[in-house]
Amino acid sequence: MRHLPRARARLAASLLALALAASVVLLGTATPASAHGTLATSTPADGATVDEAVTAVQLTFTERVREDAYFTVTAPGGDRVDNGWTHGEPRELDRPVREYFLVDGVFEPREYTTGFPVVVTLAHLPAAGQYSVSYLSVASDGDPVRGTVTFRYTGKPTDAPSNWQPPTGQPDPSLLAAAEQHGDTGSQPAPGDAGPTPVAPATPVPSVAAAPPTSDDSGGVGPLGWAAVAVAVVGVAGFLTWRRRPDRVERGRRTTRRSGATRPRARPTPPTKGRRTTGGNGPVAVPAARRGAKAAPAAAPAQRAVTTAPVAKAATASGRRAVTTIPAATGEPAEAAAAVTAETPTDGAASTGWWHRAGDTRLALLVGGLVLALLAGFALGRIGTADEPAPTAQPPGTAAGGATRDAAQAVAAGDGHDHAPGTGPHSHPGDGQDQAGGTTVSVAGYTLKPVLRAQRAGATEDYRFRVVAVDGQPVTRFAVVHDKPLHLIVVGRDLGGYQHLHPTMATDGTWSVPLKLTRPGGYRVYADFTVVTADGRELPLVLGVDHEVPGNYEPAGLPPPQPQATTGPYAVSMAGTPTIGMTVPLTFRVDRAGPARLERYLGAYGHLVVVREGDLGYLHVHPQPELVDGAVTFWLTAPSTGRYRAFFDFQVDGKVHTAAFTINLA
Repeated sequence: MRHLPRARARLAASLLALALAASVVLLGTATPASAHGTLATSTPADGATVDEAVTAVQLTFTERVREDAYFTVTAPGGDRVDNGWTHGEPRELDRPVREYFLVDGVFEPREYTTGFPVVVTLAHLPAAGQYSVSYLSVASDGDPVRGTVTFRYTGKPTDAPSNWQPPTGQPDPSLLAAAEQHGDTGSQPAPGDAGPTPVAPATPVPSVAAAPPTSDDSGGVGPLGWAAVAVAVVGVAGFLTWRRRPDRVERGRRTTRRSGATRPRARPTPPTKGRRTTGGNGPVAVPAARRGAKAAPAAAPAQRAVTTAPVAKAATASGRRAVTTIPAATGEPAEAAAAVTAETPTDGAASTGWWHRAGDTRLALLVGGLVLALLAGFALGRIGTADEPAPTAQPPGTAAGGATRDAAQAVAAGDGHDHAPGTGPHSHPGDGQDQAGGTTVSVAGYTLKPVLRAQRAGATEDYRFRVVAVDGQPVTRFAVVHDKPLHLIVVGRDLGGYQHLHPTMATDGTWSVPLKLTRPGGYRVYADFTVVTADGRELPLVLGVDHEVPGNYEPAGLPPPQPQATTGPYAVSMAGTPTIGMTVPLTFRVDRAGPARLERYLGAYGHLVVVREGDLGYLHVHPQPELVDGAVTFWLTAPSTGRYRAFFDFQVDGKVHTAAFTINLA
C-alpha cells in the first residue's frame, strides 16, 4: 500500500476534522431551546383511589404556569369544588420528563428534571366517587397546556365552608385568546384514554405535525443527526479509498496527470533485456531497442523510489514477487516512455517505505474506529435510556400509542369531533373556527355535494349526496367509526328538528337515506366521516351544507338551560359545568322509576352532539367506554362563548332516544 502525497494527506486530515467538528456540534446543540410546560405529575396521581379526605390537589408542570392559568375540580355530582390555587416551590422531579419539540420539521426530545407545582385548594368533598381536575394554561413557546386528571374518593363526605358557593366564572379572555392562537389542543392525556387509531391529514394542516421518532432515546441527537455524522465519516473513508486507487495505466506506462505534464513517480532500475512490463491490459512486451534507448534521470530527493535493489533481492530470496509499474522520467517523449517491473516484498518487512504504508493503515483504522465509536455511542445512549424510560409528555400531534394530534385530549375537535377517554378521545384537523366544525362544505380538498338542496315539508325524500375529492371524483373508501362509515346529522337553524341518520353508499360513491322534515325553514346537514386517503391514511372530517324546506318559517325559541329533560318515558339529568377552553366532565343519567338499563348504541353507552347557536358550529362527543358511577360521562371542551344545544342519544330495550339540553356560556 502506498502512502498519500502530502497535499492529499492534508485534505484528508481536513475532512476528518470537519467530520469530528460536525459530530461535536450535533452532540452539543441539537436540543431545542423551547419548552411545552406540560403536566409531569399530580397528587393524588391520575387514576388513584384515596380513602382519606384531601384538602388540595397538587399539579406539577415542567415550567411555571401563567398567572392567569385556570383550574377546576369537578365532584361526582357535576358541581365544582375548587377554591382557588397558588404556586408551589420548584422541586426536583422524581424522574425526568421527556418532551418533544418540532425542529426543522423533525421532533426532537428534551428531558426536564425540575418541576413547578400548582396547589389547587378543595372546598370540600361532597360525595364519594370520581373527581376530575382540569387545567388550562399556555406554555412559554405558545402551546396551550390543557388536560384532565381524575382520582376516586372512597371516604366520607366533608362539609363545605360557611357561605361558600361553587365557582361559575370562565377563564380570562386573554388566556383563551393565547390558547386559540396555536393550532395544538393540549399535551396531557385525558383520563382512561386508550388511544385511537392513528390519524394523519391528507393535506398539510398547520395544527397537525408529523409524529415523532418515539423510539429515539438518544437524549438530544435524533437518528437523522447520527446518520449525518456516520455518512460524513464514511464519506471521508470512501474518499481516501478512492484517492489511493492505482493510477490509470495507459500504453504500458504509469503517469501522473498534473497540469498536463508527465512526471516520474520513482527512480527506475535499469531495464533488462527481455523483461516484460505490466500495462493496463496485462503483460506487454517492451522492445529491447526502446528499453535501452534512454536512461531516466535520478528522481528528486523529495520523490521516494518505489523499489530499490535490496528490496528486489529480498523479494527474490523470499520467493515472492510483486509487479510494480514504474513511470518514465519527466521530459521523456510520451511515445518512448516505458515502464519496468521491480520485485518488491508483499509483507513490507524489508521496505524502506514501511512507515508510510503503516501510516496509511493507521489512517484507515482511525476512520473505521471513528465510525464504530459513533455507532457504539448511539447504541449506548439508547440502552441507557431504555432501561428506565423517562415519563414522556406526548408531542404536539401525537397521542398515547402513537396516534397523531393530541388524541388523548378530550377536547373540542377542529372538525367538530370531541371524543371521550377510552373510546379514542381525539381532535381532528377541520374547518371551523374555535375548534367547532361543520361550518363549511369543503375541508382539506374534500367537498360535500348533495343532489338536491331542498324538499317539501312533511314529505319523505331520498336525500342523496356524494363526497368528492379535489380531482372531482367521488370518494368510495371510508373507515368504519362507531359501527358506521358515515353519520349524517340534521339540525334546524333554530336548533330544533334534530336527526341522527346512517345513509348507505352505492358503488359509484352516492350516499342515500330517507329524510323527512316536517317544519318549513332552513336546516344544516352534517356529514361526519373518516375518509381513507390514497396512501392508506385515515382522515376524519365533518362537512356541512344548508338544506331548505320552503314554507312559512316560524323559528322556535331556544329553551332555557335546565338540568333535566324528558324523552318518551325517560327522565334524563345532565350534570357538569361546561367551561370555555377547559376539558371538563359532563355526565348524563337516565331514569324510569329508577336507573334505566342502558344498552350500547353504535359501540358506546351514548353519543353527544353539540351545536352552537348562530353559525351552527358542530361538536360530536363520545363517552368513556364504561359507565362512571352509573352515569354516561363525556369530556367536553366548550370552544367559545354563546348558547349551545346538546343532543344526547342513548338506547334502552333496542330503541334509541334523544334528550336535548341548552347550555348557556355567557
